[in-house]
Amino acid sequence: MPNPIAYLVLLLWPVAILWMFRKMPPERAFIWAILGGYMLLPEATEFNLPMIPAFDKSSIPNLTAFAVCVMLLQMRFSFLPEGTFGKILTGLLVLSPVASVFANSDALHFGGIDMGRLRIVIEQETVLPGMRIYDSVSALVRSLILVLPFFMARKLLASEAALVELMRALVIAGLIYSLPMLFEMRVSPQLHTWVYGFFQHDFGQMIREGGFRPIVFMPHGLWVAFFAVLCAVSALYFAREALPQERTKKVLIALYLVVIVWLCKSMGPRMILLALAPLVLVFSAKMHLRVAAALAAVTMIYPLLRGAGLVPTGAFVEYLYQTRPERAQSLEFRFDNEDLLLAHAWEKPLVGWGGWGRNLIRDPMSGEIVTISDGMWVIVIGQYGWLGYLGTFGLLCLPLFALYWAYRRVPAAQVPLPVGVCALLLGANLVDLLPNATLVPLTWLLAGALLGHAELQRARLRDTRARRFDTLPRDGLLSGARIKNLSARQFQDAKS
Repeated sequence: MPNPIAYLVLLLWPVAILWMFRKMPPERAFIWAILGGYMLLPEATEFNLPMIPAFDKSSIPNLTAFAVCVMLLQMRFSFLPEGTFGKILTGLLVLSPVASVFANSDALHFGGIDMGRLRIVIEQETVLPGMRIYDSVSALVRSLILVLPFFMARKLLASEAALVELMRALVIAGLIYSLPMLFEMRVSPQLHTWVYGFFQHDFGQMIREGGFRPIVFMPHGLWVAFFAVLCAVSALYFAREALPQERTKKVLIALYLVVIVWLCKSMGPRMILLALAPLVLVFSAKMHLRVAAALAAVTMIYPLLRGAGLVPTGAFVEYLYQTRPERAQSLEFRFDNEDLLLAHAWEKPLVGWGGWGRNLIRDPMSGEIVTISDGMWVIVIGQYGWLGYLGTFGLLCLPLFALYWAYRRVPAAQVPLPVGVCALLLGANLVDLLPNATLVPLTWLLAGALLGHAELQRARLRDTRARRFDTLPRDGLLSGARIKNLSARQFQDAKS
C-alpha cells in the first residue's frame, strides 16, 4: 500500500507544474512537467474517483499541463492532425476502446462446465463481469487524457529549437537520474520502498549478472534502461555538435551516460544503443529519417509477421541457448506467451477483449491468470483488437513516415540534425514496444513534436512553391490553385 507521502507528491505535482510555467518558457515547462512526472512520481498509486479515469503519474501531469496552457496561457490545441490518415488514426485510437466495451458486455465464467442452458459448477466459480456503458465513457476519457502530450507537443515542440530543448532536457534528466540509479546498482533497488512505502514490481527481476539493475521510480528496470538510452543518444548528439572549446566536456558527459546504460544490465537497451550510436555520430539526418521510417514500418507489420509464423523465434532462442542460456529461457517464455495471447486475440480480432484482464488467458477451473503480456503490441491487440492497434501504433509511426516524406527531396545537408536524432529516438522506442510495454507519456510527447515538425516542414514547402509560382506569368496553363499543388518536378517541367 502506498504511504501518505505517495499521495501527497501526486497532489503537489500540479503546484510544481504551475511554478514551472511561471518561471520557464512554455516549451521547457511543458517538457519538464511530463518528463519530471515520469521520473519522480510514484508507481501504482492513484486517486480512483467514480465515473472518471484514475488520477495517477500519467494523467495528473498531462491534465495539469493542458489546463495551465489553455486557461492561463490562452493556448489553443487542435486534436486532429492535418492529413486524412492522421484524422482516421486519431479516431481509431480514441474510439476503439469504446467499441471494445460494447463488444464485451458478456460476463466470463470460470470454475464450471456449460451443458447447454445448464451450467455445472465444479469449483468455486470466478466471474469477470461484462463491461458497461459507464466503462465506455471512462475508456473514451482515458484515451483522450493519455494522448494529450501528443496534441500539445504538435504545437509547442514543432520547431527545431524545441527539439534541441527536448534533447537537452533528456541529457540533464539522465545526469540527475544517474545518481539514484548508481545507488540502487550498489545497494539494491530500495528507493521506491523507502520513499513511497512499497516496491512497485517483482524484486527478483531486478537481480541480474551478479548484481542489481535500478528501477528507481519507474515501472521496471527495463523502463529505466531504455530511458538511459534516450539520454545517452541525446548526449551523443550534443557531443557531435559541440564547439571545440566545449567538446571535451560534452564527450565526457556522453561517455558517462553510455556507461550508465551498460550498467543497467539489460540486453535490449544495450543493443539499441550500439545500433544508434554510430548513426548519430557519423551519418546525416536524412539517413536518420530513412532508418526511423524503416523501423516504423517493421513495427507496423510485426504482428502480421508474428501471426503468420514468419518471425524466426525458434532460431533466436536456439542461438541464445548456445551463448546465454539464462536469457534464452526468458525469451522462450515470452515468445510462448505471445503465441497464446495472439491466438486468444484472434477470437475477437477487430475490437479485442476489453479491459479488466479479459485479454489474458485464465485457468478454466480456477480463473487464475496463466499468461503474462510483455509486448505493447500484443497488449493493445488483445484489449482493443486490430482497430486499436492501427490507431495506437499508426499514430505513433505516422510522424516518422511524414518526416521522411516531407524531407525526401531536400538535400541531405539541409535536413536539421536534431530532427533526425529525435526521429531515431522515436523509432527506437517503437522497436522497444515489441518486447516491452514502454509506451509512456514521453513517447507520445516525442511523437507529437515530430508530427508537428513534419506539418511545419510541409507548410514551408507549400510557401516556397507559392513564392516560386508568383514569379511565373498567370496564363491558362499555370494559374490559381492548380499551380500551388504542383510538385517541384512538375513545376520545373511546367516552367520549361
